[in-house]
This record gives sequence, C-alpha cells and structure tokens, in this order.
Amino acid sequence: MLIGVTQGFLEFTVEDYLATSQTEGRYEIEVNQLDPRMRMPMCDKELTATLESPARPLGRVTVKVRCEGVSPWTVFVPAQVRLFREIVTTTRPLKRAGIIEPQDVTLRERDVSTINQGFLTSVDEAIGQKLTRPTVADQVITLVHLEQAEVIRKGDQVVITARSGTLAVRMPGEALANGGLKEQIRVKNLNSQRVIKAQVTAPGQVEVAM
Repeated sequence: MLIGVTQGFLEFTVEDYLATSQTEGRYEIEVNQLDPRMRMPMCDKELTATLESPARPLGRVTVKVRCEGVSPWTVFVPAQVRLFREIVTTTRPLKRAGIIEPQDVTLRERDVSTINQGFLTSVDEAIGQKLTRPTVADQVITLVHLEQAEVIRKGDQVVITARSGTLAVRMPGEALANGGLKEQIRVKNLNSQRVIKAQVTAPGQVEVAM
C-alpha cells in the first residue's frame, strides 16, 4: 500500500514538474523496499503524500506518507527518480584549451538527475567553445568545462564596422584586449586614435552602433 501510494504520488509530481518546467525527457521511479518488520495499522482515511526532500522531484527523494485517521501515523519512504535526456557528450578524449569541433561532440541519452552543473542539450552550445579541462571519451560536457574561445587577441589589427540602420562605415582598429564572439572589448580607432568599446563579430571583426 505504501509503495503504491508513493509510486503514484511521484509519477504525478514528476509529470507536473516536467510540464511546469517545460522539460523533455523520460523518467524512471524506483521506490525503496521498506523494513518488512514495519507494521502500520489500516488507515480509515485516504493516505496523503508530500515531497519531504529535495525541492525538485529528481535524484534521491523522500516522500512523507501520512494517515490522519483514528490511529494516525507517518512514514518516510525513500525513492530514486531518474530523468533521462539527450545531452551533449564527447566522442573522443579532448585536450584542455582545445576548441570543440563538430566531430568532437554528440547527443546521447543520460540520467541528468544527479548532474548539478548545467549540462547542454544542443551541440551548437559546445561547438567553437574552448575547454577549461581535459575530457575522456563519452564524457558529459557541462558549462564548467567551457569558456568563450578567443577569436581576437590583444594587439590584433581589426576592422571596426560602425552601423546605423543600413549604413555601415568601416575603419582600421587595434584590439586592446582578447575577446570571444559577442564579447565587448576595448578597441583603438587608428584613424582618430580614440578608444571605444566594440562587440566581436568574427575573427578580426568588431562592430559598434553609430
């Protein structure tokens, strides 16, 4: 009875969590066996179940099952909820500071209920990024593994594009800092000698709004 109530409650709770958080994936629920010596009196009211811990119904969870009848009682039932999603993993060992290329990563189904750091659900989020640490083959890539790859280095000659609507003016510049795509860096306009902030748009290319 307790197992069935816990299973049903967790199925409802997990379904609700996935719908509310707009999370895709399949789940598995495993309710731990209770001590066979435990003998609870029959409850003359419908049992109630609440999630005792953690805040989200994933990983190791504890469900509080209560009887609020004539002979009230409470039992804490442990369970395991696994959530499987297609996430980014490596296809081969990769070196620290290497730039991730399309053939280096793929999507594979993994249990994400125990992954605390932000995993990736699209290979496009990883391709072109620089690794902060080495990885082995078939390793889950998370945000802590990645940093923006520098496409411009301090001292590089760059083309500054100043845009206003459809009008674009280009001028030579010098990067005063390293920068990755979409990052803002300081650039010297070599025509006016002014230092400006511009967004990196490509190797050797930065852009400002006029």
